[in-house]
Amino acid sequence: MSGASSSICRSMLLHSLPLRDRMQHFFQGPVRALRLFKLLHRTRQEVFKNDARALEAARQKINEEFKNNQSETSEEKINELLKIASDVEVILRTSVIQAVHTDSDKILLIPRKDLLQDNFPYLDKPTKKHES
Repeated sequence: MSGASSSICRSMLLHSLPLRDRMQHFFQGPVRALRLFKLLHRTRQEVFKNDARALEAARQKINEEFKNNQSETSEEKINELLKIASDVEVILRTSVIQAVHTDSDKILLIPRKDLLQDNFPYLDKPTKKHES
C-alpha cells in the first residue's frame, strides 16, 4: 500500500470513529510531545542541579529543538522526533553525573542516588556449586 493510499485509509477509519476517539487520536501527538517536553525539563533540573551554566544550556537546547520542530505535520517524523527525545531523557537520567574540579589535577564526581547501585565483590575464582 502506498503512503498516500495508507493515509486515505487511516483518514477514513478515523472518521468512522466516535468524536471522542477522533479527538483523542488528534491530540495524542501534541499531548505526548508536551509530556516529553516537561519530562526533559524535570530531568534536566535533577541532572544538572546546582550547575547554572549546564541548566541554562540544556534549557535552551530543549526549547530550541521543540520550537524548531513544532510545525512538523508528518506523523512518521513526529514519532521519530519523540523517540529521539525519549532516548535523550533516558540517557540524561541514567548516564550523566556531575563532576567538580577540586584541584588542578583532581575531579570530584557527584553521582545522584538513583545512579548508585549495589557493588558486588569481584571473585577471581568462581565458587563451585555443591550438589546435595
